[in-house]
Amino acid sequence: MPYPDRSAYPDRSAYPDRSAYPDRSAYPDRFYPVVGSVAWVARLALLGVGTIQLRAKELNDSEALQIVSDALEIIKGTPAKLVVNDYWRAAIVAGAKHLHLGQEDLADADLKAIRDAGLTLGISTHDDAELETALRALKSMRFAPQGIPKITEWKKRIGNIPLVAIGGIKLEQAPEIFAAGADSIAVVSDVTQNADPDARVRAWLGQNAEVA
Repeated sequence: MPYPDRSAYPDRSAYPDRSAYPDRSAYPDRFYPVVGSVAWVARLALLGVGTIQLRAKELNDSEALQIVSDALEIIKGTPAKLVVNDYWRAAIVAGAKHLHLGQEDLADADLKAIRDAGLTLGISTHDDAELETALRALKSMRFAPQGIPKITEWKKRIGNIPLVAIGGIKLEQAPEIFAAGADSIAVVSDVTQNADPDARVRAWLGQNAEVA
């Protein structure tokens, strides 16, 4: 996928109106797409998406630093916030502000270095034991539970810490998930595998404006 033409957006005023989405100042945004390339990051940023996770797999340290640096460069001048998945060293070196780790990555991550770099940290959680592990790791983080029944219970347990729902979620399910207590929804296939990704992104943004 080629990068979108940035010349089509000569200045910040050309981007979608952030005031149309009253919850857009929050982190993470209610609509939180997860993608695997810089090209996707660029495409979403140009559509006005506020929080984008870059989840590229099986990269060495040099490749990770390059893709994170490229993604941070491509979103300059846009409203987008980049979340780096897994590659905490690259995130620190490249100057990223947001990081997401899976449970398996916690043991090898230098949480002090992450904290000292000022990175926000999201941690994947799938059951009560993993939630406890995440709560012990840091006081400030984001969570990603699977299954609507857990959302209300976990939101009560974590209080003001943002709760992110993930797991094959489609736009049509969003109202129920937000009503259950989720602060944000991480979206993958409903955008990247959609026949018209741009239209689907606009629909997500519009739906979240209505919910807010």
